[in-house]
Formats: sequence, structure tokens, C-alpha cells
Amino acid sequence: MKYNLNSRNTLLYLIVFVLFVACKQDNTSVSNNGEPLYLDASAKIEDRVNDLMDRMTLEDKVAQMTQYVGLEHMRKAMKNLKADELDKNDAQGFYPGYSIQDIADMAAEGKIGSFLHVVTVEEANELQKLAQKSRLRIPLLIGIDAIHGNGLYNGATIYPSPISQAATWDDALLKEASKQTALEMRATGSHWAFTPNIDVLRDPRWGRTGETFGEDPYLVGKMGLATIQGLQSDNFESGEYLPNHVIACAKHLIGGGESLNGLNASPLDVSKRTLFEIFLPPYKEAVKGGNLFSIMLSHNEVNGVPAHMDKYLMTDVMRDRWGFNGFYVSDWNDVSRIAKWHYIAKDYKEASLLSVSAGLDMNMHGPNFSDYVIQLVKEGKLPQERVDEACSKILEAKFRLGLFENPFIEFGNENEVVFNKTHQETALKQARKAITLLKNNGILPLKGNNKSILVTGPNANNETIMGDWVYEQPAENTTTIYEGLKALGEEKGIKVDYFNSGERSRKMKDNDIDQAATLAKQYDMTVLVLGENSFRYDWPNKTTGENIDRATLKLSGKQMDLANKILAHGKPIIVVYVSGSPIAEPELENQANAVIYAYEPGSFGGQAVAETIFGELNPGGKLPVTIPRSVGQLQMVYNHKPTMYIHKYNTEKKVPLHPFGFGLSYTTFKISEPRLSRESFSKINDTIEVSVDVTNTGNMAGDEVIQMYIRDNISSFTRPVKELKGYKRVHLEPGETKTVSLPITADRLAFYDAEYNFVVEPGEFTVMTGNSSDDKDLKEVTFEATELINLKE
Repeated sequence: MKYNLNSRNTLLYLIVFVLFVACKQDNTSVSNNGEPLYLDASAKIEDRVNDLMDRMTLEDKVAQMTQYVGLEHMRKAMKNLKADELDKNDAQGFYPGYSIQDIADMAAEGKIGSFLHVVTVEEANELQKLAQKSRLRIPLLIGIDAIHGNGLYNGATIYPSPISQAATWDDALLKEASKQTALEMRATGSHWAFTPNIDVLRDPRWGRTGETFGEDPYLVGKMGLATIQGLQSDNFESGEYLPNHVIACAKHLIGGGESLNGLNASPLDVSKRTLFEIFLPPYKEAVKGGNLFSIMLSHNEVNGVPAHMDKYLMTDVMRDRWGFNGFYVSDWNDVSRIAKWHYIAKDYKEASLLSVSAGLDMNMHGPNFSDYVIQLVKEGKLPQERVDEACSKILEAKFRLGLFENPFIEFGNENEVVFNKTHQETALKQARKAITLLKNNGILPLKGNNKSILVTGPNANNETIMGDWVYEQPAENTTTIYEGLKALGEEKGIKVDYFNSGERSRKMKDNDIDQAATLAKQYDMTVLVLGENSFRYDWPNKTTGENIDRATLKLSGKQMDLANKILAHGKPIIVVYVSGSPIAEPELENQANAVIYAYEPGSFGGQAVAETIFGELNPGGKLPVTIPRSVGQLQMVYNHKPTMYIHKYNTEKKVPLHPFGFGLSYTTFKISEPRLSRESFSKINDTIEVSVDVTNTGNMAGDEVIQMYIRDNISSFTRPVKELKGYKRVHLEPGETKTVSLPITADRLAFYDAEYNFVVEPGEFTVMTGNSSDDKDLKEVTFEATELINLKE
């Protein structure tokens, strides 16, 4: 049969047929107003994601998996670094062979899904304008290291650092601070906070100690959960739009807090049991309890496998076992380092294959990754489904955050949100609650007989109080230790002066130290403000923080020279430690009249310390870490195994300088024996309430932290001598008694059996309650678990 293609009817038939086939193949939809469904805010997020995915090419999808540093960040880095310095620099970045205009053009073409380190409203808006020029108008996801406040933004509220926040033992307060951080981030153009750091700290030589919540998996898990819920909201998975919240990013999976030598990025080599009992519980809490939507991988290798290609942890455990439903992002340049550092892959392309196949969803940061992923899919080496999975999760985040409706920030509105009065009050409250009194021979709170005070030391009058991940902030937003003491001292008629004995510990000069010591003779007492610094904006002089690890726990530089020369006068000395990393100076503490650990207390740290010294504030913070007597005692943690201290050192005691959970007060407390609501545990839904009465037996109102520890007395695998499983901070007036109840549920008794089932074994358990992990501060009671209980995960 011969067809006449010039026939009008035949041509019409062919057109209809082609359109029919096209419609059958195109799953895209339009809304009632004619816009694509994915731009319809009234549609379900799942439907919007699916509609947009159907409109995207492979290249579009892979672009969503890429992240670049901001253009202004690039501009500064190009001035500060040479190309051959980039690989070992985790703070600054640019892209050799690519101009700033090249990256801007890529954003306008829809070839970039995310930026990081964009620190002005102007740049955030400009980048989003570029993205709106692309075919699909997909907004950018802008991430930033807002670790304790949006500290890379000039003028932000700087809350105490995470180690300081952990010292408050106050989850609700941390959740509130995190909500406020989210508001400040959104007001300044960011949507994704690279926090919380839920690494469990097992080696305080690690410079990132101040970025953690300490050494205990339970405390880290609860503090991490509070941070996530504050940033993301309690109902991130509800399908609601969250324009006032941001995505949280738990990091770093996994084990940076116990590297082989205390150095950042060094290997982790521990048993599977240690992974599941110590390092993974905070991630399990974050995923199951907080609906965590992103996880950052760690620089290191874990038992021989680079973390960025660890399918077992990323996919088998986190996704398949515990239900992680968000997306993974690499740490800085770490996909390429599978080849460059770990020598597992022959090149960046193979490294990309290994990483994305294992579960990675977004690369931080830069070019080439996207080209390699596209090539790998087209070559049949990487399934298209893996790209679709990664892209869909990133798009889901953008929809949930409301970015498709409004990716822009109205300039000027940030002034109403950033560093507002409410946020300042929360930061001050956290600083007050964190202050931990380590020693007091009766000198504190100061009485009226001290009429003159000299304040000196490298951390006395600068922004060391801010901690890491903070750029230099406006002076008017900061109260240094000296400024706090000066202001409150003057109100009380006390002369408070400052002498600059050197603000960088490793650059202190003998002449300045001698002058400080001579001057100290003229004062009734000295407040000596010592510690370490994590100045991000003065990297060469950092003594702790990211990539600045320590081979000692002693004070850096000539700080002890200063202390010893002032101590030689025999006049009273109060030592204030300002440091994210713990300090082990037993002789100094033995000679000092009082020792205060202020950690890194944030914008109003000086006010909180001054209030403590002058008695306006009764300190109630508790240590979230064990402080060893020396580096030679490491590893030293409270939740050790029973045989840890069968023998002793011949040159050192085997007890810490200060135990986990310890902290003194200006008042005294009496804590009763623990009482149980029942004496046996038999079913998965059982709960035992542990109750104690706590009485303020002193003359000053104060806070006490009731801590509950549990020991499995006989078990099929060795268990720690005690594990924290509950805590509550309470405020009591003089003479007041309160009853504190803490629940014991099956998950607080369970551990992993030989097949790594999470089980409660029958047998006796000991419950210990008190105000520190030290045996002398605890009282005990026992109960029985009568049945084997399997908590199926």
C-alpha cells in the first residue's frame, strides 16, 4: 500500500500520533494556573519532586549533586593561596583553571546545586538570581558551618561552643539556641548548617574537641538530638514547609574523636563492637529520634576503608538498618582524596565511582566530579538509579525549605533577627550554665576584702571566648573576661585593671611576663586567664581547633612561666581556663586558690565569668569530658572496661585530674539513695522510674545535675563499669527539696550480642545516681531483667 505523505489527512494523523506518543512518555504535569506542577506550592512535596525529576536530564540531576564555595570566598582564597597549597587546606578554596565568572556562568546554566561559605545577604541573593536564569529555575542550597551560632557571619549571635553547651547538661536550652541559629541563618541567606558534630571524643589531643559534646555516647546523642530538632524543627518529615528552619548535618561519619595519634584525618582502627557501642549511638539517635536529613562523612579511614566509600556504614547500617532518609555530603575535597590520600582509587574518576556507589549524594566541592559521574553513568558503571536517589533527596530538601517559593532574602530584614535581644539572652544563659568550678578553697565568691584585682593572661581580653568556626566579630557585640570583670567590679567599688602579657601564647615575651609579675604585687589578687585559642581568622597562631591538634594537654607557649612568676608572690590567684580543649596542669591547680573552666563561652562569656567570680551567679556546669592528669594517661574515659586499671603506672596516678560529670557549687546538696518504681524488667515496653530527692543544704540558690549511670553486672560480652543513661538539671533555693525521676527503658539496658542484635540479657543491673561519675559521688540500687528482650532495629 502506498501512503501519500502530502495528504492533509495523513499529515494530521501523523501529528496526532506523535503527540500521543510524546504524552505517554512525558510524566510531567501542570498546575491549575498553567505552571509546572513542581512550581505549585499547594502540591505535595513528593509529587513536586517527581514532576521536576521527570523534566531533568542526567546532566541536570548530577548538577544537583555538586557544591562550590562562594564567589567572594574564591576571590579571597585566590589571593591567599597557591594552587599547590589547596590539597592540604580545609578552610579556603578556589578552582585552578576556573575564573569567578566561569563559576557564575555555571550557576546561571543550572550546573551547580549548592554553595557553601556565602556570608553576606548580597552574595546569597546574587547567586540565587543566577540560578533563576537556568532552564528549570532550581534554587541553590546554601550551606555554612554554623556550629554554635552563624559565626562566619559578621554580627551574628555567638553561642558557647558545643563542648561548653554540653557542660550545661541542658538539652532544652540547646534546642532553643539552635532554633535561633536557624532564624539567623535564614535571615542571612543560608539553609543548611554543617552541625551537630556528634563525634564521640575519646582523645582530647584532637583539636576539634571544642566542636564536640564530649566523651559520652548518651550525652552526645541527646545534645545532638536537641541541636537537630532546633535547627530542623520537630516535624521535618511531616511534609510541612519550613521557611524558618534549616537542614541539620550530623558529622563526621565516623570516629574522628579517636584517631590513632590524635590528629585530624588520621585513621580510626577499632572493633565493630566499639563502633556500635561508642561511636554509632549518637547517629542512631539523630536518625531515629530527630529525622536527621543530612550527614557529612569524615576525612579518615575506618578499619581500612576510607569513610567516603564505606558502603557498610552509609548504606547497610545508616539507611537499611536505621532508616536514614536524607542525603550524604562529602567533607572538603574528600572524594578526590580516596585517590590522593588513601591510594584506593587510581584517579578522581574512580574515586567518584567508589564513593557514589557506596552512597554519597553530594560532593564538597568543585568541578570534575559532575563530569565523572555523568561519564560513569553513560559507561554503565554507575546505575542511573543511584543518581536519581541522590538528586531527589536534595530536591526534597529544597522544597521542604520553601526555596522554590522564595529563594531570596529581603535586604535589611536581617537586622531585626541577627543578634537580637532574645538571642543575646539565650547566649548569656548558656554561658552562665556552662561555667564549671573545678576548685575553690573558699575564696569564691569574692568577699569585700579584695579591693584591687589584676587581670592578665593571653585569653583575658580578646575573642578566644568565641571558639572555633567564628570570624572576628564586632567589638561592641563581645564581652571579654576583663571587660566583664571591670564592669561588675566597678559596680562593687573594686578596682579591676588589665595588663597585656601577650595575647598569643606562643609569642609571649619574657619582658611582658616579668612586668605582669611585678605589677601583680601591687594588687590584692590576680585573675589569670589562660588556655588555648582557636582563632579562625588568625590561623598561624591557633593552638587548638580544626587541624590544630596537640601532643600535650599542658598549656601552650609560656603561660606556665607567667603563672609561676605570679604564684611566687604568694598572693591569691584565680585561674580561669578559656579553651575548647581540656587543660591538664595539676601543679598549677594545686597552687591556685580557685579554678574555673569557662570553656569557650561565646559573645557574653566575660559577663558570665564575672558574675561567677563576684557571686552574682552560682556555677552549676559539669564536665562533659574526663580531664586526665597528663597526656600519658590517655586513653582515659569514665566508661571504661573492668580490666582497664588492674595495674598502675609507675610514674603517674591512675585516677584523673577531674572526673566526667564533675563540677563544684557555692552551695551544698544532699542526694538521697535511689528508689525504683519496680524491681524487675521483663517486657520490651517496661519502664522503671528511678527517683532521688535532692536538697539544697547550703545558703545560696543553685543548680545541681542529677546523673544516672547503669552497669550490666553479668553479660555475654564485657560491658563498661558504668554508662550514663539519664540526667536532669534542677534549680533549688536554700533548704528546698525536689524529687527527680529518670526513666529506664529497654534501650538503656540493651547492648549488641554476638550477631549484633540489640538485646537486653536477663540478669542483674546496678543503677548509680549522684552528681558526677566518680564512685564516691554515687549511690547504688539493683534490679533484675527477667527475660531476654530483642529490640529489633
